[in-house]
Amino acid sequence: MAKKSKIKLISWNVSGIRAAMKKGFLDWFKSENPHILCLQETKAERSQVLADKQAKELFTLTEYESYWHSAEKKGYSGVVTFTKIKPVSNHTGFLKDHKLNFNNEGRIVATEFDSFILWNVYFPNGGRGPERVSYKLEFYEYCLMIWEELRKKKPLIICGDFNTAHKEIDLARPAENVNNSGFMPVERAFLDKMVAARYVDVFRHFDPSPGKYTYWDQITRARSRNVGWRIDYFFVSAETMPFITDTKILMDVMGSDHCPITLELSL
Repeated sequence: MAKKSKIKLISWNVSGIRAAMKKGFLDWFKSENPHILCLQETKAERSQVLADKQAKELFTLTEYESYWHSAEKKGYSGVVTFTKIKPVSNHTGFLKDHKLNFNNEGRIVATEFDSFILWNVYFPNGGRGPERVSYKLEFYEYCLMIWEELRKKKPLIICGDFNTAHKEIDLARPAENVNNSGFMPVERAFLDKMVAARYVDVFRHFDPSPGKYTYWDQITRARSRNVGWRIDYFFVSAETMPFITDTKILMDVMGSDHCPITLELSL
């Protein structure tokens, strides 16, 4: 019987990779030493990071390959996946773009490995009005259609900032936010749909306790009072759950208005 490999993944919305590099990100990255690191809201193209005197130090970590998807709009959105494990294939954005031109916003890096498929996604925020909520919901549905095919092939892991708190336990003030994007019934219904389709919110599967969040509003200094939202997730297909060994929310890690989340698996 072949020996199983333990793999550590981390996902984090860094709210600007160049800003994070000024706040100790590189030391944190080295200390955590994940096999795969998925970042969202990088707000930079690879070339911009290379041109930045401090941020370019990211590329001194030569054991990692990196795959970037940047938005057409400068300083907006963006995702990157760093991996020590060489993927058998990778792509950015949707292979076949949607009629709403989702790929323009730099939201997806998909990597296929020998034993699993990983999607690193920065899902749209619906906070700018009804049109963006509709855009967000279309994006969700388009992803799910693709995931349903991918899960037939290999274990499937989806990570990133979903920009929606699923249940009342997932934010500090649910009653005050039920009409706000991020906790609207129509947004939460998509996560219900994922669960009904046998995708598992890994953290909630292991930890049913309240007060565990991944995002805090900086303007109101919500972090010091832990008035937060849990909107960053690892979701996996049900077929993947037997390989999952641990998951954590690293609420003590600073440097962004979000904190990192981890997933460990044995394959």
